[in-house]
Amino acid sequence: MSNSSTPAQLCSPVPGSGDQVPPAAARGNRPNTYTPATPPDPGEAQVLARAQAGDHHAFAQLYSLHKRRIYSLCLRMVGNIAEAEDLTQEAFLQLHRKISTFRGDSAFSTWLHRLAINVVLMQLRKKGLSLISLDEAMEPAPEDGPGRSFGAPDLTLTGAIDRLALERAVGSLPAGYRLIFILHDVEGFEHNEIATMLDCSIGNSKSQLHKARLKLREALRTNPQQEARP
Repeated sequence: MSNSSTPAQLCSPVPGSGDQVPPAAARGNRPNTYTPATPPDPGEAQVLARAQAGDHHAFAQLYSLHKRRIYSLCLRMVGNIAEAEDLTQEAFLQLHRKISTFRGDSAFSTWLHRLAINVVLMQLRKKGLSLISLDEAMEPAPEDGPGRSFGAPDLTLTGAIDRLALERAVGSLPAGYRLIFILHDVEGFEHNEIATMLDCSIGNSKSQLHKARLKLREALRTNPQQEARP
């Protein structure tokens, strides 16, 4: 690819990018210090620096490294392959415009996911869906009592649960709860990383994950035998 390649060409959808991503293992409580999900890659740091300097080859490398996780996030949030591909392309177009503003205060993948999340939420708002907004989901609820840890593994959501039923239940969650669940239980991000992405507290991230799991348990209990539709 020559340096004259456009961002849109670099961000064209990749066949097979819709492959399912297995859920991450449930995690226990961790210290509230920031720890990236994966150690920083010195090679990626060099690629990032070149991309920030305008090197399109380097930008294409970043796209190749991160495209599948961004696509997976978009697909799980909107549930439509074509729409997820469009949102993935828009997220990387936004990255192309804003990459020079990345300062390394968090891991690059965390910063990129935050950018993609903003793209997805903007699309959901445009569609006017009657979903709980992220801001509303981040508000502490009166019934949230002190002293309970929300970061422990939820054993009722592990094991042999019908995969299609679980995916339908996740898809039925309000956007704010669905986003937290996907980021933590599917993508494997820690609560401190999610707090950075969503500009919320670690406690709120844990609380909303707890609420999302409660809603999932209720959905699975209400329709345990619902069959997949073509």
